[in-house]
Amino acid sequence: MIKAHWGALCALLALIWASPGLAGEVAGMIKVAKGAVSIERAGKKLPAGVGSEVEVADRVRTGQDASVGITLRDNTLLSAGPHSLIVIEKFAFDNTTQDGAMSIRIRKGTLSVASGKIAKRTPASVDFHTPTSVLGVRGTEFVIEVDGDGDE
Repeated sequence: MIKAHWGALCALLALIWASPGLAGEVAGMIKVAKGAVSIERAGKKLPAGVGSEVEVADRVRTGQDASVGITLRDNTLLSAGPHSLIVIEKFAFDNTTQDGAMSIRIRKGTLSVASGKIAKRTPASVDFHTPTSVLGVRGTEFVIEVDGDGDE
């Protein structure tokens, strides 16, 4: 009987620790940066170069002639072109079970995506938001382009 309760407690703790995307949780890392790339985190603008961690709730911004490549922990690849603003709204990934969820918002610019393990295991738990639509992931590679000055 005690073993059953211990197992339930362990399962509950695992769910709490793996809960989707709490701000400050590392979602991935910048692998390529060209030009002016910054991360806006907790009201501060930080320079972003190769090796910089990207956290849940970060806003990644590229300048006029800039681009950035981000690898998320589930091996999703995000590539943003010039004048882009993307927000990592939610990201959670359990490397053991391959379970997770992510939600990425692109406010402006271009974003190329090569989906990783989360989308392959549970496509319904991955979405990308633009100012006018929500895209679910059904394929493994796609490009999103948002015109205008969406800076919200």
